[in-house]
Amino acid sequence: MQSAGSPISAQRLAGYGVAAIAAILVLYPVFFLLQASLDVGDPQVRPPTAYGFDNFSGLFQYPQILLNTLTVSFAATVMALVFGFVMAWILARTNVPGRRSFEQLMAVPYYLTPLLGALAWSMLGAPESGFINQIWRELGFSGHIIDINTPYGIAWVMALFEGSVAFVMIAAVMKSMDPSLEEASQVMGASRLRTMLRVTLPLVLPGVLGAGIFVFAEMLGSFAVALVLGTPNRYYVITTAIYQLVQQYPPKIQTAAAMGVSLFAVMFVMLFIYRRIVMGGSYVTITGKAFRPRVADIGPLRYLLLGVCVLYLTAAVALPLLTLLWASFQKIAVAFPHVSNWTLDNFRAAMSMNAARSALTNSLLLGFATATIGTVLMGLLAWLIYRSRLPGSGAIEYVVMFPQAVPRLVFAFGLMWAWVVFPVPIYGTIWLLLIAYLTVFLPLGVRTIASVMMQIDKSLEECAQMCGASWGFRTRTVTVPLLVPGLVAAWLLLFIASVRELGASILLMGPHSKVITPAIVESWFGTSTELTATLALVQTLVIAVAMVVLVLVTRRIGAQRVD
Repeated sequence: MQSAGSPISAQRLAGYGVAAIAAILVLYPVFFLLQASLDVGDPQVRPPTAYGFDNFSGLFQYPQILLNTLTVSFAATVMALVFGFVMAWILARTNVPGRRSFEQLMAVPYYLTPLLGALAWSMLGAPESGFINQIWRELGFSGHIIDINTPYGIAWVMALFEGSVAFVMIAAVMKSMDPSLEEASQVMGASRLRTMLRVTLPLVLPGVLGAGIFVFAEMLGSFAVALVLGTPNRYYVITTAIYQLVQQYPPKIQTAAAMGVSLFAVMFVMLFIYRRIVMGGSYVTITGKAFRPRVADIGPLRYLLLGVCVLYLTAAVALPLLTLLWASFQKIAVAFPHVSNWTLDNFRAAMSMNAARSALTNSLLLGFATATIGTVLMGLLAWLIYRSRLPGSGAIEYVVMFPQAVPRLVFAFGLMWAWVVFPVPIYGTIWLLLIAYLTVFLPLGVRTIASVMMQIDKSLEECAQMCGASWGFRTRTVTVPLLVPGLVAAWLLLFIASVRELGASILLMGPHSKVITPAIVESWFGTSTELTATLALVQTLVIAVAMVVLVLVTRRIGAQRVD
């Protein structure tokens, strides 16, 4: 009896142990964030001496910030949906040349990060110094042709990088749609454009609507683009306003907390609606009748659509990278540099500056630690949620996925306020950044591992259990080997996400725990455009190497499985 009960005890110990860790990581900072938002007493006293809702009612004193947030988020969402829908239709439903390669390339804007795009487009479209406006004046015109520091300029850059997210969500729906519905429309004499608008679009409308709600929620919590492009004109959205309220002296902690709570409450509702739409199963296009997904032969029009694909990826990937590269080799970044303006000093400075080297080293160490610890922790959480039969696993899933509904800057604010009063002095150290990364990346790691875990038949573990194997032995010899692709993918994705993280870092790092992405932002506002471009390229190179390793390892594991 003892041996039979031992595996159950091991499962419960592991399951409830990681559940407790996850709950502490997520709920501890949320509690202090809520406490700060309800604090209406002396702001210098902890814990609060009085509670109320005055901080929330006081948010109406900032109507322009609320209007700015809605304006930018709505405009960016519409643009991102247009980008995502058009690219999804072209690559999923037409025979445009190289569509398989373009599908792979559509993931690149997401990994380049909006911060890199904001830096590059600021160099391109700033009214006075932007390269595009310099070329415009060189052609004999006056003034500027674009101003990227406007609300719609901010929305444009945000949409370029969220468009790839909309593409993934909409393309998945288009690929599962019966092509005979479009063929019937064309047989009846409808043009391709009319078929797309009257047949394809209505059928994928749930997917487009779901993508729109998800992207809008992401836009509400966007920080990097608005910080880089909005700050010069003092154009603030909620996230940048929270940052300014915390950074100013004296800081307005209670107001910032109320803004943060209000923002994640709205995002939580948006993501809840998105989940209901996805789970609703409306507009069924897949039935018991078999069909083979086919693409339409659009004749010579495919070359025009090829140009559309190239144009989008140029604006989102090639042009930003080339702009940063162009600026990094100059003493003063201009569109038409003189020979004497070329230099390698920016790269020497980036590699020799103690602050830059320390920031990059800290980022790599944090990336390695987050990926390693996170893979173990999130693998156990994925098993607890999707494999175990322990009571309460469903509630743990909601806790684990909660950080997805909270902007990382807001979560960092909660962590800052929580760990300042923690008995162990870790505020401002690299350890707090590690805790922050493990918290905000919980949904990413668990989803990545769970996607592979759900493909593994439970009978494999049950067979080992029937043969008398303990839970630990089953996990070590059956579950983990089968999960290797998911674990490797989760490790690399967590590493990449950690190296590029901004929102969870900018409020929590201390003088001796700087990391590369906030260091790039500080360089942008405090030193030179050229050095900033160089640092952004170094970070991009690290991410690119990790992406290449991810692709190669995934392909190798896939090939071994086929063999």
